[in-house]
Amino acid sequence: MLSIIIPVLNEAETIAELLIHLSENLSGENETELILVDGGSTDGTQEIISAFEYTRFSKPVRFIQFEKGRAKQMNKGAQMASGEILYFLHADSLPPKNFDRYIISEVKKGNPAGCFRMKFDHNHWWLRLAGWLTKFHWRACRGGDQSQFITKQLFEEIGGFDETYIIYEDNILINELYARKKFVVIQQWITTSARLYEQKGIWKLQYHFWAIYIKKWLGADADELYNYYLKNIKFSKKELSQTAESPKALAEKEI
Repeated sequence: MLSIIIPVLNEAETIAELLIHLSENLSGENETELILVDGGSTDGTQEIISAFEYTRFSKPVRFIQFEKGRAKQMNKGAQMASGEILYFLHADSLPPKNFDRYIISEVKKGNPAGCFRMKFDHNHWWLRLAGWLTKFHWRACRGGDQSQFITKQLFEEIGGFDETYIIYEDNILINELYARKKFVVIQQWITTSARLYEQKGIWKLQYHFWAIYIKKWLGADADELYNYYLKNIKFSKKELSQTAESPKALAEKEI
C-alpha cells in the first residue's frame, strides 16, 4: 500500500484543488490511503477536507490534528500510516498522472526512495530553468516541493524527519538518503506553486534560499536557519519594525 501524507496549515486556498487532483490522477491499480495532518488551521481547511467526496482511495481518508511543525506533522502521519511506502507531499504541489504507479515501480526496481522532477506554475525564465535542473541527480537540485517517497522500513531506519528543524527538514532527510546512495529522480513532472516567489519577489526569495543552503553547508544549526528564515522570508522588515517582539514570538502567535 502507498500512504500519501500531507502536512497542512491554513491551506483553504489550495487544498480542494489538491484533493481533486489526487483523486483524478491515481492510476486505480494500487492500494492507497490519504492522511492529512493539520497543525492548527484556522481558515476552514478542516471543513473543506471533511466535505470532500473521496472515491479513489482504498481506505477512509484520515484527518489528524497535531502539533504545528511540518517535520512533526509528517512523522505523525508516518506513524499512523498502514502502507509499506510513504509518499510525503506538500499541499501546493500536484504530482503527475499515475504517480502511484511510478513510485511503486521504482520501489520494485530496488529504489527505496526518491522524488519527481519539478516545474513551477510560472513562466519566469529563472523558475523554468530551476525546474529543468531538477531532472539531474545533483543534491543541490533537491527540495521538498518535489515530494518524497520512501519505504517505511528505510524511513524508520533513518529515524524519520529531524524535528529540531522547523525549516529545511526535507533536505536533512534527503542528505541522509544521498549519503546512503538510496535516491532516484523519477523523470515525470510534479507541478508546484510559485506563490511564495510571487509574494516575496523571485530574486529576493531565491537569494535567501541560497543563503540558507550555504549557511547549512557551513555548519549552521536548526535554530540559526529558522531565525534567518523568519527575519528574511517569513516576515517583512515593516512587520518587524512595528513590534518589539522577536520573529520567533511573532511566528508562535500566528495560529
